[in-house]
Amino acid sequence: MLIDWAVVPTCLPLVLRRCHVCASDRFRASRRFRVNAHHKLLDAWLLVLCTACGETAKLTVFERANVRSVRPELLDRLHANDPVLTAELLQDPVVLGRNRAALDWTGAWRLDTGGSEHLDREVVDVSVRFAARIPVRPVRLIAEGCGLSRAEVERHLAEGRLVSAVRLAGRLSGDFTFTLKR
Repeated sequence: MLIDWAVVPTCLPLVLRRCHVCASDRFRASRRFRVNAHHKLLDAWLLVLCTACGETAKLTVFERANVRSVRPELLDRLHANDPVLTAELLQDPVVLGRNRAALDWTGAWRLDTGGSEHLDREVVDVSVRFAARIPVRPVRLIAEGCGLSRAEVERHLAEGRLVSAVRLAGRLSGDFTFTLKR
């Protein structure tokens, strides 16, 4: 029987970027946008606040875009400071790359296992789904979800009792499955 786990965000992640005022490297999303018009050209930014000094910085969403090239729904969402749009843009690799920023997901996600009835089974087949692109070490997820220490998970992996089609070393942010034989 396949068990479904979900890695879901609990809040918005912090933005890793250097503050030009206090040299801190963490910003939180203000959930506000700024849109500026230059005749037929538009600029849009997501405003972020330094966690140390409160200074406002701008993450560019688009620059000098022709008014006709911007979807009216997107423009309405920007003007309304849509919180869902904030979450979408923070996870957009194009926006992050354009602004030379990264995300810090520490403390901003949780693992939903659907209960603990699977802990006493001899063989456990698990499908892990990510609700957002959250880079997490699979060994940590397996340890947390199965009630094991990371060392025990590493030992099961080395002994071949933990198998997966994906490499379980490093970080993953995409869906995967694994089988654990106790």
